[in-house]
Amino acid sequence: MKLAIIGGGGVRAPLFVQSALKRAARLGLTEICLMDTDAAQLQLIGALCAELARRDGQSVSITTTTSIDEAFTGVDHVVTTVRPGGAEGRVTDERIALKHGVLGQETTGACGFAMALRSIPTILTYARRLRELSPDAWLFNFTNPAGLVSQALSDAGITRCVGICDSANGAQNALAHRLGVDPQAVEADLFGLNHLSFTRQAKIDGVDRLPEALADDGFLATTNLRVFEPRVVRRQGMWINEYLYYYYYIDQAMNGHGNGPTRGEEVLELNRQLIAELRRIDAARNPDAALKAYFDYEHRRSGSYMAHATQIEADTDEEVEHVDDGEGYAGVALSLMEALEGTGRIRTGLNVVNRGAIADLHDDDVVEVSCIVDENGIQPVPVGQMPEEQRYLVQSVKHYERLAAKAILGKDRALAIDALVAHPLVLSYSRAEPLVDDFLAAYPQYTEGWR
Repeated sequence: MKLAIIGGGGVRAPLFVQSALKRAARLGLTEICLMDTDAAQLQLIGALCAELARRDGQSVSITTTTSIDEAFTGVDHVVTTVRPGGAEGRVTDERIALKHGVLGQETTGACGFAMALRSIPTILTYARRLRELSPDAWLFNFTNPAGLVSQALSDAGITRCVGICDSANGAQNALAHRLGVDPQAVEADLFGLNHLSFTRQAKIDGVDRLPEALADDGFLATTNLRVFEPRVVRRQGMWINEYLYYYYYIDQAMNGHGNGPTRGEEVLELNRQLIAELRRIDAARNPDAALKAYFDYEHRRSGSYMAHATQIEADTDEEVEHVDDGEGYAGVALSLMEALEGTGRIRTGLNVVNRGAIADLHDDDVVEVSCIVDENGIQPVPVGQMPEEQRYLVQSVKHYERLAAKAILGKDRALAIDALVAHPLVLSYSRAEPLVDDFLAAYPQYTEGWR
């Protein structure tokens, strides 16, 4: 089996490769193709991945290419992890948002739109070429904003495509860790949108174990729910996606993003340091030092996750346990591949076309829900109606996503302004119009033909 990682020169590619190698035998994996447009960085990251494969002892070939056609020829599964505009684009987005007095967070609100402005045309081009070269291949999109990108792909007629995000399975993984069981033993009931989802039940052997977990402050402090006050979590009565922090604590989030460098600037500097260090070390000559430098970097980056907005930072492994499966989005994608290839049935949170799963949303909306996956495909688990307290926010943000997807696909400035006006974190023409104009002006290579 051939797996292609688009954005394979990115700094998280070695983590994905490491996870894929562990599952190589079950998947029948023979080749991991790393594709990236940055040839120099691809060479550095590719060398790390090749060394991981050598040490693993699996007969998996690690190939690198800057050609999308080479990556897609004969491919079975594709994972898109690209960041159009690079880390520099993220910084630009954040600074434009803050200039206009709105949240500068890469996937939420105005910055989410700006990222989609670049991501949607890029991923759509890749998806269409994949259908020409390998029409039976599955595309797993991790490029943010994953839900909005998936909505645009669906609107454009792309099939055999699913949006993935490790945060969708937060409750499932956290409960499994707490109780010492396999995550698949936890039957999570997930609903909402990407980075805006809720888990209202998490059953093991038919018994909902979520209430007892949410009542335990010590447990909450070891999970991503630590960004919320326990009373806020218990008021919801559900596991809530950590990105809801930006809605429930907007003032604190704005203060956090407005002090000193932005999160994008921090990540950009970390990335620059890593690449400079890898160039200095030369993985071919000193693979041990290169791998140590990489994993030290990854520890620093993951330890500062959401620290900007919340002022909460994981300085040590003792302070905050990593309660997911240790594989992040790679684990989600690889488990999907295994199930689709016929190795078994799984239940997992995905971004898929609604088709009636959530009664309060349109059938053609892309939603984040629990899905059953096996060799027969992906089936959303019916949710019915959303609880009233969560319904309004989900419906409001989904309205924004519908408009934003149409605006970007149609290159329609007026509709883009309407989209941001509809977003709960903008809600103003006087903010939306200059935001859209500044974003369009910042990325002329992505906005040709806009009117």
